[in-house]
Amino acid sequence: MILLRRLLGDVLRRQRQRQGRTLREVSSSARVSLGYLSEVERGQKEASSELLSSICDALDVRMSELMREVSDELALAELAASAAASDPVPAPVRPRLNSVSVTSLAGVPEDRVTIKSPADVVDVVAA
Repeated sequence: MILLRRLLGDVLRRQRQRQGRTLREVSSSARVSLGYLSEVERGQKEASSELLSSICDALDVRMSELMREVSDELALAELAASAAASDPVPAPVRPRLNSVSVTSLAGVPEDRVTIKSPADVVDVVAA
């Protein structure tokens, strides 16, 4: 069985190690106990969205980047599991934004734009 908390922990650990940082440094920055962060990295504890946000801030990584990497790991794990089970599952297809047009409308604040892609429309609001 594929556990999301293990994949998430693996990705968090890799992010931390890429930066050459210790658990102690990140736990202090994220204001979470060293033991708890260690358990999250080992996939023994489920991290809340608030905790993930704090850890991402401490690592200076966007949560969307973290989740994208977790998603990629999950897709690979699912493919490996389906190959081992001899029950092939088609590879997931992630839509790509090949052509993107950005438009701004009269009367709409400058910090708000609409991004249109062939698949969907996304409103982006500057923070």
